Amino acid sequence: MNILVGCKVVFEEQDIAVNSDNSLDFSRANPKISQFDLNALQVAVDIKSTIPEANIKVVSIGGKNLENSKVRKDILSRGADELNIVMSDKFENILASDTAEIFKLAAQNLGFDLIICADGSADLFAGQVGIRTASLLNVPAINAVSKIISVDSSKIVVLRELENETQELEIALPAVICVSADINEPAIPGMKAILAAAKKPVNSLNLEVNLNNLVNLVEVKAPKRKDRLKIIAQSDSDEALAEFISNFKKAL
Repeated sequence: MNILVGCKVVFEEQDIAVNSDNSLDFSRANPKISQFDLNALQVAVDIKSTIPEANIKVVSIGGKNLENSKVRKDILSRGADELNIVMSDKFENILASDTAEIFKLAAQNLGFDLIICADGSADLFAGQVGIRTASLLNVPAINAVSKIISVDSSKIVVLRELENETQELEIALPAVICVSADINEPAIPGMKAILAAAKKPVNSLNLEVNLNNLVNLVEVKAPKRKDRLKIIAQSDSDEALAEFISNFKKAL
């Protein structure tokens, strides 16, 4: 079984500074794997524990942050058999529609039985890449997957959590699944896995990419902060509660 996992490299959130005009300063932020993609990679590793012949290939699309050796080693230490990168300055701030086009080409190049993505990325969380990629590949897809019940060479059975119900779904392979953040707790790599990561292959995919530029990223800004009103309810009387509700409505 050939399993592809999408892993996006993003900036460490706590290192991002907010400028006076609410623009974001990434100059001191270090790159890392998107937290939600760690869940997707862990799902692949768990599947491989039941299907030992499965091969896990990570696909990462982006700009110069993909050159970071620490990030590469981190990906490979978490159970991936190989890392495949599609890197270009043009992909520095790439959005979902173009990412899906490139992912489709990578999947066709590498071959796949199952593609696993997170429901969204830690930076933009557009929630589109997995579903768009499946559409371009003309294979079934499902998002919000909260549990893998079973998987074999022909199908995968999953649970999907919706707002008011849980669905059990069987999907024929090849397919794409997008997993939620609560599907697992990603394992922390041990020293043996970290040392073994240095021997695993990192491949640069040279693909004929024609971006459609359906959407262009103009800017990303932090929301404007509002000053605290510093109104504190002093008691739980009916009058104080009514005043609190009134102030709450005004704040909204």
